[in-house]
Amino acid sequence: MATEHIVVVGAGQMGAGIAQVALQAGLRVTLADVSKEGLAKGAERIRGGLKKLAEKGKLDEAKRAAAEANLSTLTDVKEAKDVDFAVEAVTENEDLKRRIFQDLDAVVRPGGILATNTSSIPITRIAASTKRPESVIGMHFMNPVPVMQLVELIRGAATSDETYATTRALAEKMGKTTVVSKDYPGFIVNRILIPMLNEACFALMEGLGSVEDIDTAMKLGTNQPMGPLQLADFIGLDTVLYIAEVLHKGLGDSKYRPSPLLRQYVDAGWYGKKSGRGFYKY
Repeated sequence: MATEHIVVVGAGQMGAGIAQVALQAGLRVTLADVSKEGLAKGAERIRGGLKKLAEKGKLDEAKRAAAEANLSTLTDVKEAKDVDFAVEAVTENEDLKRRIFQDLDAVVRPGGILATNTSSIPITRIAASTKRPESVIGMHFMNPVPVMQLVELIRGAATSDETYATTRALAEKMGKTTVVSKDYPGFIVNRILIPMLNEACFALMEGLGSVEDIDTAMKLGTNQPMGPLQLADFIGLDTVLYIAEVLHKGLGDSKYRPSPLLRQYVDAGWYGKKSGRGFYKY
Protein backbone atom coordinates (compact mmCIF):
# COMPACT_ATOMS: atom_id res chain seq x y z
CA MET A 1 0.00 0.00 0.00
CA ALA A 2 1.32 3.45 -0.93
CA THR A 3 2.26 5.92 1.79
CA GLU A 4 -0.34 8.71 1.89
CA HIS A 5 -0.59 9.82 5.52
CA ILE A 6 2.40 10.17 7.83
CA VAL A 7 2.67 11.20 11.46
CA VAL A 8 5.74 13.15 12.54
CA VAL A 9 6.29 13.09 16.32
CA GLY A 10 8.24 16.10 17.58
CA ALA A 11 7.61 19.64 16.34
CA GLY A 12 11.13 20.99 16.81
CA GLN A 13 13.48 21.99 14.02
CA MET A 14 13.98 18.43 12.76
CA GLY A 15 10.35 17.34 13.05
CA ALA A 16 9.04 20.50 11.38
CA GLY A 17 11.58 20.08 8.59
CA ILE A 18 10.58 16.46 7.98
CA ALA A 19 6.90 17.45 7.97
CA GLN A 20 7.61 20.24 5.47
CA VAL A 21 9.36 18.03 2.91
CA ALA A 22 6.60 15.42 3.29
CA LEU A 23 3.97 18.08 2.60
CA GLN A 24 5.94 19.30 -0.44
CA ALA A 25 5.85 15.71 -1.70
CA GLY A 26 2.03 15.77 -1.60
CA LEU A 27 1.56 13.69 1.55
CA ARG A 28 -0.98 14.28 4.29
CA VAL A 29 0.92 15.03 7.49
CA THR A 30 -0.06 15.04 11.14
CA LEU A 31 2.48 16.82 13.32
CA ALA A 32 2.35 15.67 16.94
CA ASP A 33 3.94 17.19 20.04
CA VAL A 34 2.94 17.19 23.73
CA SER A 35 3.70 20.93 23.90
CA LYS A 36 0.95 23.18 22.49
CA GLU A 37 3.45 26.02 22.26
CA GLY A 38 6.01 23.82 20.49
CA LEU A 39 3.34 22.55 18.12
CA ALA A 40 2.28 26.10 17.22
CA LYS A 41 5.91 27.12 16.61
CA GLY A 42 6.51 24.02 14.49
CA ALA A 43 3.43 24.63 12.35
CA GLU A 44 4.44 28.28 11.91
CA ARG A 45 7.95 27.21 10.90
CA ILE A 46 6.46 24.91 8.25
CA ARG A 47 4.13 27.58 6.87
CA GLY A 48 7.05 30.03 6.78
CA GLY A 49 9.22 27.52 4.91
CA LEU A 50 6.50 26.86 2.32
CA LYS A 51 5.92 30.60 1.89
CA LYS A 52 9.63 31.24 1.26
CA LEU A 53 9.71 28.52 -1.40
CA ALA A 54 6.67 30.07 -3.09
CA GLU A 55 8.26 33.54 -3.00
CA LYS A 56 11.40 32.14 -4.64
CA GLY A 57 9.35 30.47 -7.36
CA LYS A 58 10.32 26.96 -6.21
CA LEU A 59 6.75 26.04 -5.24
CA ASP A 60 3.68 27.28 -7.11
CA GLU A 61 0.88 28.87 -5.12
CA ALA A 62 -1.60 26.03 -5.69
CA LYS A 63 0.86 23.46 -4.31
CA ARG A 64 1.73 25.71 -1.37
CA ALA A 65 -1.95 26.06 -0.48
CA ALA A 66 -2.50 22.31 -0.89
CA ALA A 67 0.50 21.55 1.33
CA GLU A 68 -0.81 23.85 4.08
CA ALA A 69 -4.25 22.23 3.83
CA ASN A 70 -2.65 18.78 4.23
CA LEU A 71 -1.12 19.70 7.61
CA SER A 72 -2.89 18.87 10.86
CA THR A 73 -1.63 18.88 14.46
CA LEU A 74 -2.13 16.77 17.59
CA THR A 75 -0.91 16.97 21.17
CA ASP A 76 -1.63 13.26 21.76
CA VAL A 77 -0.24 10.91 19.12
CA LYS A 78 -2.59 8.17 20.38
CA GLU A 79 -5.44 10.11 18.73
CA ALA A 80 -3.94 9.78 15.24
CA LYS A 81 -6.04 7.87 12.68
CA ASP A 82 -5.36 6.02 9.41
CA VAL A 83 -1.57 6.32 9.66
CA ASP A 84 0.58 4.62 6.99
CA PHE A 85 3.99 5.75 8.22
CA ALA A 86 5.36 7.37 11.37
CA VAL A 87 8.60 9.29 11.88
CA GLU A 88 9.75 10.01 15.43
CA ALA A 89 11.94 13.11 15.77
CA VAL A 90 12.11 13.91 19.49
CA THR A 91 15.15 14.51 21.68
CA GLU A 92 17.85 11.81 21.96
CA ASN A 93 16.40 10.06 25.00
CA GLU A 94 16.04 6.30 24.59
CA ASP A 95 13.35 5.80 27.24
CA LEU A 96 11.24 8.56 25.71
CA LYS A 97 11.64 7.14 22.21
CA ARG A 98 10.68 3.64 23.36
CA ARG A 99 7.48 4.98 24.98
CA ILE A 100 6.60 6.86 21.81
CA PHE A 101 7.17 3.75 19.70
CA GLN A 102 4.80 1.78 21.91
CA ASP A 103 2.15 4.47 21.26
CA LEU A 104 2.89 4.49 17.53
CA ASP A 105 2.64 0.71 17.41
CA ALA A 106 -1.02 1.10 18.37
CA VAL A 107 -1.97 3.81 15.86
CA VAL A 108 -0.03 2.94 12.70
CA ARG A 109 -2.06 0.57 10.51
CA PRO A 110 -1.04 -3.12 10.27
CA GLY A 111 1.81 -3.31 7.78
CA GLY A 112 2.68 0.35 8.34
CA ILE A 113 6.19 1.50 9.20
CA LEU A 114 7.68 3.06 12.34
CA ALA A 115 10.80 5.14 11.64
CA THR A 116 13.10 7.02 13.99
CA ASN A 117 15.24 10.04 13.16
CA THR A 118 17.72 9.12 15.90
CA SER A 119 21.34 9.99 15.19
CA SER A 120 22.83 7.52 17.65
CA ILE A 121 20.42 5.17 19.49
CA PRO A 122 20.41 1.55 18.23
CA ILE A 123 17.43 0.82 15.97
CA THR A 124 17.35 -2.78 17.18
CA ARG A 125 16.74 -1.68 20.80
CA ILE A 126 13.98 0.75 19.79
CA ALA A 127 12.36 -1.94 17.61
CA ALA A 128 12.33 -4.38 20.51
CA SER A 129 9.84 -2.14 22.35
CA THR A 130 7.22 -2.76 19.62
CA LYS A 131 5.20 -5.74 18.42
CA ARG A 132 6.48 -5.25 14.86
CA PRO A 133 10.30 -5.02 14.95
CA GLU A 134 10.41 -5.99 11.28
CA SER A 135 8.62 -2.70 10.48
CA VAL A 136 11.01 -0.44 12.42
CA ILE A 137 13.83 1.43 10.66
CA GLY A 138 16.17 4.36 11.18
CA MET A 139 15.44 7.34 8.90
CA HIS A 140 18.12 9.88 9.81
CA PHE A 141 17.54 13.23 8.10
CA MET A 142 20.25 15.89 8.10
CA ASN A 143 19.75 19.39 9.49
CA PRO A 144 18.27 21.62 8.06
CA VAL A 145 15.96 19.03 6.51
CA PRO A 146 14.48 21.14 3.66
CA VAL A 147 18.02 21.95 2.43
CA MET A 148 20.15 18.86 3.08
CA GLN A 149 19.89 16.13 0.46
CA LEU A 150 20.85 13.07 2.48
CA VAL A 151 18.74 10.58 4.40
CA GLU A 152 20.64 7.82 6.18
CA LEU A 153 18.60 4.61 6.38
CA ILE A 154 19.56 2.23 9.19
CA ARG A 155 18.36 -1.35 9.26
CA GLY A 156 17.91 -2.96 12.67
CA ALA A 157 18.49 -6.66 13.20
CA ALA A 158 14.86 -7.44 12.31
CA THR A 159 14.12 -4.76 9.67
CA SER A 160 12.49 -6.40 6.64
CA ASP A 161 13.39 -5.84 3.00
CA GLU A 162 9.88 -4.50 2.42
CA THR A 163 10.27 -1.94 5.21
CA TYR A 164 13.58 -0.80 3.77
CA ALA A 165 12.20 -0.56 0.21
CA THR A 166 9.12 1.42 1.29
CA THR A 167 11.17 3.82 3.40
CA ARG A 168 13.68 4.38 0.63
CA ALA A 169 10.85 5.09 -1.83
CA LEU A 170 9.34 7.60 0.60
CA ALA A 171 12.67 9.38 1.10
CA GLU A 172 13.14 9.61 -2.67
CA LYS A 173 9.60 10.96 -3.05
CA MET A 174 10.67 13.70 -0.63
CA GLY A 175 13.53 14.52 -3.02
CA LYS A 176 16.27 12.94 -0.90
CA THR A 177 19.25 10.72 -1.73
CA THR A 178 19.61 7.71 0.55
CA VAL A 179 22.47 5.63 1.89
CA VAL A 180 22.03 2.51 4.00
CA SER A 181 23.93 1.75 7.19
CA LYS A 182 24.16 -1.21 9.52
CA ASP A 183 22.94 -0.64 13.07
CA TYR A 184 26.26 0.17 14.73
CA PRO A 185 26.99 3.20 16.94
CA GLY A 186 26.97 6.49 15.03
CA PHE A 187 25.83 4.84 11.81
CA ILE A 188 27.82 6.25 8.82
CA VAL A 189 27.72 10.04 9.12
CA ASN A 190 28.31 10.47 12.84
CA ARG A 191 30.77 7.56 13.01
CA ILE A 192 33.05 9.66 10.79
CA LEU A 193 31.95 13.22 11.62
CA ILE A 194 31.94 13.21 15.43
CA PRO A 195 35.53 11.92 15.82
CA MET A 196 36.64 14.72 13.47
CA LEU A 197 34.87 17.38 15.57
CA ASN A 198 36.18 15.79 18.76
CA GLU A 199 39.74 15.78 17.37
CA ALA A 200 39.40 19.48 16.59
CA CYS A 201 38.53 19.99 20.29
CA PHE A 202 41.66 18.05 21.29
CA ALA A 203 43.74 20.15 18.86
CA LEU A 204 42.40 23.36 20.43
CA MET A 205 42.93 22.05 23.97
CA GLU A 206 46.55 21.16 23.18
CA GLY A 207 47.23 24.60 21.69
CA LEU A 208 47.84 23.29 18.17
CA GLY A 209 46.09 26.35 16.77
CA SER A 210 43.48 28.98 17.59
CA VAL A 211 39.77 28.42 16.99
CA GLU A 212 39.94 30.56 13.86
CA ASP A 213 43.09 28.90 12.51
CA ILE A 214 41.78 25.37 13.04
CA ASP A 215 38.53 26.23 11.26
CA THR A 216 40.24 28.14 8.43
CA ALA A 217 42.73 25.32 7.92
CA MET A 218 39.99 22.74 7.54
CA LYS A 219 37.77 24.96 5.38
CA LEU A 220 40.46 25.97 2.91
CA GLY A 221 42.65 22.87 3.22
CA THR A 222 39.89 20.28 2.76
CA ASN A 223 37.23 22.35 0.97
CA GLN A 224 34.63 22.08 3.73
CA PRO A 225 31.97 24.81 3.85
CA MET A 226 32.32 25.21 7.62
CA GLY A 227 35.17 24.56 10.04
CA PRO A 228 34.79 21.72 12.58
CA LEU A 229 34.55 23.96 15.66
CA GLN A 230 31.95 26.21 14.08
CA LEU A 231 30.03 23.14 12.90
CA ALA A 232 30.13 21.73 16.43
CA ASP A 233 28.65 25.03 17.67
CA PHE A 234 25.85 24.77 15.11
CA ILE A 235 25.08 21.14 15.97
CA GLY A 236 25.21 21.89 19.70
CA LEU A 237 28.19 20.93 21.85
CA ASP A 238 25.91 18.97 24.17
CA THR A 239 24.74 16.90 21.20
CA VAL A 240 28.31 16.37 19.97
CA LEU A 241 29.34 15.22 23.46
CA TYR A 242 26.35 12.88 23.73
CA ILE A 243 27.13 11.17 20.43
CA ALA A 244 30.84 10.99 21.27
CA GLU A 245 29.89 9.20 24.50
CA VAL A 246 27.65 6.79 22.55
CA LEU A 247 30.55 5.98 20.21
CA HIS A 248 32.99 5.54 23.11
CA LYS A 249 30.64 3.30 25.09
CA GLY A 250 29.25 1.37 22.12
CA LEU A 251 32.54 0.67 20.36
CA GLY A 252 34.74 0.45 23.46
CA ASP A 253 37.75 2.06 21.79
CA SER A 254 39.71 4.82 23.55
CA LYS A 255 40.09 6.71 20.28
CA TYR A 256 36.45 7.81 20.65
CA ARG A 257 36.87 9.28 24.15
CA PRO A 258 35.36 12.78 24.35
CA SER A 259 37.76 15.71 24.64
CA PRO A 260 37.94 17.11 28.20
CA LEU A 261 37.62 20.59 26.69
CA LEU A 262 34.36 19.63 24.98
CA ARG A 263 33.04 18.24 28.27
CA GLN A 264 34.12 21.42 30.13
CA TYR A 265 32.27 23.68 27.68
CA VAL A 266 29.11 21.60 28.07
CA ASP A 267 29.48 21.72 31.87
CA ALA A 268 29.68 25.53 31.58
CA GLY A 269 26.45 25.63 29.57
CA TRP A 270 28.33 26.79 26.47
CA TYR A 271 26.36 24.68 23.98
CA GLY A 272 27.15 26.73 20.89
CA LYS A 273 24.87 28.84 18.74
CA LYS A 274 21.66 27.94 20.60
CA SER A 275 23.03 29.17 23.94
CA GLY A 276 24.87 32.21 22.54
CA ARG A 277 28.33 30.86 23.27
CA GLY A 278 30.46 27.88 22.31
CA PHE A 279 33.80 28.08 20.55
CA TYR A 280 32.44 31.36 19.16
CA LYS A 281 30.13 34.00 20.67
CA TYR A 282 26.77 34.57 18.98
